[in-house]
Amino acid sequence: SIGGFDLHDNLNTQHPGLLTQIGDGVKSFFSALSEIGMEQSVTLFTQSDFARTLTSNGDGSDHAWGGVQLVAGGAVRGGRVYGQYPLIEIGAAQDVGAGRLIPTTSADQYAATLANWFGVQDSDLGKIAPSLANFTQRNLGFMV
Repeated sequence: SIGGFDLHDNLNTQHPGLLTQIGDGVKSFFSALSEIGMEQSVTLFTQSDFARTLTSNGDGSDHAWGGVQLVAGGAVRGGRVYGQYPLIEIGAAQDVGAGRLIPTTSADQYAATLANWFGVQDSDLGKIAPSLANFTQRNLGFMV
């Protein structure tokens, strides 16, 4: 965890540097894996417990739902967006107010997909991903 993403102010100043820090970290991580021949054997997954509103609170934004997850590695079917990308617009169908978009894909669906890849049986997924029963698609199909 690198922290520091709970930006209620100075968002335009601080957020680009934080995203660069993630990008540089992932690049360094996979470069190191490549040096030891393990880049095809490791899967990286990022997740945040919240996102940000589309509207400003003056100098930043407030907590919201929905966000972007990153999955990378040799066993990942990459180069795609998994889930339904929402219309990023104030007042759109998925905006429940103040630019808080309802996510279309649950973090539990990502967790279940990874758990299946690790060998967890479908019957045990509810123990790992308790909200999974609320979604028709349990496995997002991003793992080979």
